[in-house]
Amino acid sequence: MTTKKTSLVPRERIFSAILAIRGEKVLLDATLAELYGVETRVLVQAVKRNLDRFPDDFMFHLTSEEFANLKSQVVISSGWGGRRTEPYAFTEQGVAMLSSVLKSARAVQVNVEIMRAFVRLRRAADQHEELVLRLDALEERYDKQFGQVFEAIRALISEKVKPKRRIGFAKAEE
Repeated sequence: MTTKKTSLVPRERIFSAILAIRGEKVLLDATLAELYGVETRVLVQAVKRNLDRFPDDFMFHLTSEEFANLKSQVVISSGWGGRRTEPYAFTEQGVAMLSSVLKSARAVQVNVEIMRAFVRLRRAADQHEELVLRLDALEERYDKQFGQVFEAIRALISEKVKPKRRIGFAKAEE
């Protein structure tokens, strides 16, 4: 019997940190630094010393427009205490490469958890795709009386996630 080891980082924390930028699932440098327990500048410095390990499909620098868009969607400080430079975004392969650059036991353990999160995301996407294919096959087999049922199921599958409700005081309506 194997005992289940507790994770250094809650799975939900990793899932909530994965962003879609330029059609890629990525983690930002500041998030990774926090997960690894190092300062962002230390992580970036280690990456810059090993740039040959991080081609464009492993890591990319956000443009100022992407960063501004990200700041408007996610709460990122823009004051003096906040970040002044555009972050680096790491794809799954870039995150895997980070464990060879950051040589700490924590980095290795956190990397394992991040890799598992990426695998779970891929599996979920595959299951979703399989469900859509099965639905198409069922729709072809049954006559039009079930057309509305299939349309309703499709609407539920493709329904976008509703934006989270903002926390705080709302402005009074005038």
